[in-house]
Amino acid sequence: MIPRIPRFMRPFYGWWIVLAAMAVTFAAGPGQSFMFTVFIDPIIEDTGYSRTTVSSIYAAGTVVSALAVMIVSRLSDRHGPRAMLLIIGTVFGLACIALSFSTGMIAMAVALALLRGLGQGAMPVNGSLMVSQWFIARRGRAMAIMGLGGAITIAVMPNLGQFLIGLFEWRGAYFVLGLMVWAIVLPLGVFVVRNKPEDIGLLPDGADELPEDEVRRIKRAQSGEKRSVLTSLSFWKLAFPMAIPALVDTALVFHQVALFERQGLSAEVAARVFVPFAIASALSGLLAGFVVDRIGPTPLFVANVGIFIAAVLMLQVASTPFLAVLYAIVLGSAMGVQQIGVRYTWPYYYGRQGLGQVQGSAMMILISATAIGPLLFASVAESISYGIAFGGMLVLLALAAIMRLALRVQPA
Repeated sequence: MIPRIPRFMRPFYGWWIVLAAMAVTFAAGPGQSFMFTVFIDPIIEDTGYSRTTVSSIYAAGTVVSALAVMIVSRLSDRHGPRAMLLIIGTVFGLACIALSFSTGMIAMAVALALLRGLGQGAMPVNGSLMVSQWFIARRGRAMAIMGLGGAITIAVMPNLGQFLIGLFEWRGAYFVLGLMVWAIVLPLGVFVVRNKPEDIGLLPDGADELPEDEVRRIKRAQSGEKRSVLTSLSFWKLAFPMAIPALVDTALVFHQVALFERQGLSAEVAARVFVPFAIASALSGLLAGFVVDRIGPTPLFVANVGIFIAAVLMLQVASTPFLAVLYAIVLGSAMGVQQIGVRYTWPYYYGRQGLGQVQGSAMMILISATAIGPLLFASVAESISYGIAFGGMLVLLALAAIMRLALRVQPA
């Protein structure tokens, strides 16, 4: 007979939730901008649409999906992230397959709306909700480990996408990606994920008691007090500045192949630099996860904006493969820190109670920004100049940092 390990000697089950969330974040790759960038040119060649038209379809699908993210996140509050993960994973796989069969602008926009809403929005948010329920004191480092899934998918997915396009063309590639999503997400939802530690007789972090702030929030939720989100000034003080880096990074990643070609670099170089990009993202995210537990989200956000500004400036001189790698490292570092900041900010200010409503509303705004970014950049660059487009990015980033420092928010 194998002796049972005493509970106090067992690893905290929340770390299994973190690993599951990391895998879910990885599986969300087919709905992310860094993945779609390697599909843009094959789609243009296949459909005959212009780059601006494809950007417009992408933007329209993304805007529609933003509302869906808010709805799905609120449903996570009601039914739990486990049930929603199974639903989201199933529909996301179907969206990949639907895109592979789409013909015409409307069908493509609908498929992209599902891909963006679920891949960029609902799946990562659901993973973040899972981790937020299981950790409080060590939430930053737990989010950092979860974020490794995003870094790995950045390194793997663009190259995997190019490989699959070479084998099956772009439509067959997205069909295979849909099957991959199902193979990763659905078993985790069934066998690993649990909604919160209290469901199996534990508390967040494996602690013996809840922090005072969390007890206060639970009592307030039990009293029936309704939380205002979209009508709250405090929410917008956080959400609006955070949307600006999301707008910038999506524009840069979405148009990376074209921007590199403008610098005299090939599409192959644009895809390969996602590997150092991903490594930098993983390392900076890990560091940010440990640091944010100590300094809080506002100093992290300001530092993050500074790294984004450095990336935009670095792109202007990235005319060789070596400089392109350096640019990718800087941009990857910025996005690694950004992901931790976005995931950490909302539970830090609002706690675990009704977190889906808060994060869903925030993601609706961030996804809307990612929809605007590529289209706005393409429009300004093509109608005026690339210099003005890049200059506008720098002004917006500086404005975001100033707003976050000037508009202080107290935890709810």
